[in-house]
Amino acid sequence: MTVELGFLIGVLSLIIAFQTYSLNKAKSIKSDGQESAELKAELGYIRKGVDDIRIDSKANEKALNHLGERVTRVEESSKQAHKRLDNIESKGEI
Repeated sequence: MTVELGFLIGVLSLIIAFQTYSLNKAKSIKSDGQESAELKAELGYIRKGVDDIRIDSKANEKALNHLGERVTRVEESSKQAHKRLDNIESKGEI
């Protein structure tokens, strides 16, 4: 009788251990899935931020190029004005 009781306790212990293992495995899988979803969401936010930075950078680059063109025109205009002033000075009109 004691052998059967020991066997029964062993089998019950095995069943409980298996159920505990299955429950923990399911929790682990759920936890891993949640962490994966959080990482994907964070990567999405980072990707959007990088895209916004690229757009801003391109806009700044265009504005800087436009400003450079304007500075070049102003320099050319001032160079022409200096030439006119030099001509006026050489004629003695000032």
